Amino acid sequence: MNSRADDRHEPDEALAALLAEIAACRICRDTPLGGPEKALPHEPRPVCTASSRASVLIAGQAPGTRVHASGRPFTDPSGDRLRDWLGVNEDQFYDSDNFAIVPMGFCFPGLDAKGGDLPPRRECAPAWRDRLMAAMPQIKLILVIGQYAHAWHLGPLRRKTLTETVQEWRSILSASEANCAVMPLPHPSWRNSGWIRKNPWFEAELLPELKRRIAVLVKPS
Repeated sequence: MNSRADDRHEPDEALAALLAEIAACRICRDTPLGGPEKALPHEPRPVCTASSRASVLIAGQAPGTRVHASGRPFTDPSGDRLRDWLGVNEDQFYDSDNFAIVPMGFCFPGLDAKGGDLPPRRECAPAWRDRLMAAMPQIKLILVIGQYAHAWHLGPLRRKTLTETVQEWRSILSASEANCAVMPLPHPSWRNSGWIRKNPWFEAELLPELKRRIAVLVKPS
């Protein structure tokens, strides 16, 4: 179920109550870390999709401007690329029986001086992430996208750089498989096209395994 309650399915009552709390969250606006001057510069609009049935959790970064406007995760070119990486269409991607989409920060954090997205808000994950993860024990595969998700979900399995971490995807999968398989990914932003060209193993080796696992876990359209 989306925190805006626009999903086709109804979650269990406990998860529905948690999502209602998240939808009303104003921590980053009203009581921000660092004091009032560090407050979110616009009204919060939490965007996350949690589900008690999904097999795959997408742990992303934070909504961008387009997702902030739509209120739906990955409604932007990054989402198009991510769906291509996964080998799924939009109906499959937004079906909460398939995917839960829980970014590290639920609200658009604003832009930096160069026009890029700021990092996810520091208040969000400590307030909500453990509770949401505990509410979805059925998850079989976690896709951790970008450095902030790597830092939270991988712990000692994380390497010094994002590239080194993603290169170690096989050992990370192996180390996590017994509990809940975890696969590290770069962010699907088109700004990372250069990284993908410099690291041809990503498309040649990692993506086929990712698509294979997704095909097993996700319902056909």
